[in-house]
Amino acid sequence: MKSRSALHFVLIIGIANFFADFTYEGARGIVGPFLGSLGASAAIVGFVAGLGELMGYGLRSVSGYFADKSHRHWTFAFLGYAINMLAVPALALAGQWPLAAGLVVTERVGRGIRKPTVEAMLSYAGKSIGAGWVFGLNEALDQAGATIGPLLMALILYRNGGYRTGFGVLLIPALLCLAILVAARLLHPRPHELEKGTGHTLATTNLRQAYWIYLAAGGLIAAGFADFALIGFHFQKANTVPGNLIPVFYAVAMASSALASIPLGRIFDRFGPNISLFAFIISAAAAPLMFLGASISALIGMIFWGIGMSAQGSLFQAMLTGVIPSEKRSTAFGLFDTGYGIAWFLGSVTMGLLYGKSILAVVLFSVILQLAALPILFIANKKR
Repeated sequence: MKSRSALHFVLIIGIANFFADFTYEGARGIVGPFLGSLGASAAIVGFVAGLGELMGYGLRSVSGYFADKSHRHWTFAFLGYAINMLAVPALALAGQWPLAAGLVVTERVGRGIRKPTVEAMLSYAGKSIGAGWVFGLNEALDQAGATIGPLLMALILYRNGGYRTGFGVLLIPALLCLAILVAARLLHPRPHELEKGTGHTLATTNLRQAYWIYLAAGGLIAAGFADFALIGFHFQKANTVPGNLIPVFYAVAMASSALASIPLGRIFDRFGPNISLFAFIISAAAAPLMFLGASISALIGMIFWGIGMSAQGSLFQAMLTGVIPSEKRSTAFGLFDTGYGIAWFLGSVTMGLLYGKSILAVVLFSVILQLAALPILFIANKKR
């Protein structure tokens, strides 16, 4: 009975996240070129992408801590989703790049407020049905929405609708996400009860050594993982991909992420966390293909990039669930995400600056940092 209830909770949150990703990933597929059309440079695009992630990830340690402290997990979830969702269609009203940049950052802030709380609530279901399955299924539904959103944007651009029309249309999935979240709250008001009586829980409330090693590995991967705002900017500037097909390439990456998530989660539950090493090797191979190749190579690179996104969105959470005490789930997920976001910001700014000097330097920076994370991940996995 508990496993059935846990699966139901994961599914309904996953459906809410389907529409959430539909909304903001649909926007993400065109926000780089949109900023460029308003006069932003590559350095500005890289800075805005990095600042958004920095603010969003930085807030997670704060929101996660106060969610655990106040036990108002649903309150933080609703607040974050509302900001996250409504900032996207507001981009249709932005006439200058500073205002558009502010809304891009605001959207990330909203996601940062709700993310550690939602991850914590989902983790409670992992004790009865498997952490890899929980986060893999949720990530698959996430990325299914993230696939359809960019495809819709591509269709709108193909029909000469323009960026603003695309942002306005995304109000519909944004409102659907919020409506389903209300249903989730009514059906599962106390998700932490899904974990009670389901086996071993950590006896300590301290964060274990493995947690901090995972944080170091995650920071390296985040710093070396190119943001799609810069990738899309490169596709447009280098004329690697026609402008109306850039969202399609992003959709391919999201589809790859969706298709990889459940198998990665299932393999994780069966064979253990070292599956992450293979996933991140594939992720590291993405940058040379995207930044140095022609359209076909760029497409393959986007598939590899999507697999890397899947590994970050499902395997890290599954690995962390096994080393975090239940009383500190929101706090620990939030703290991890803050470190991750700081690294993402520094990496995004660095790659934006390097792009103006040498595209090869961007590629080397991305590959070296991601590969450097692999031995650290291996050590963390041994200490689990």
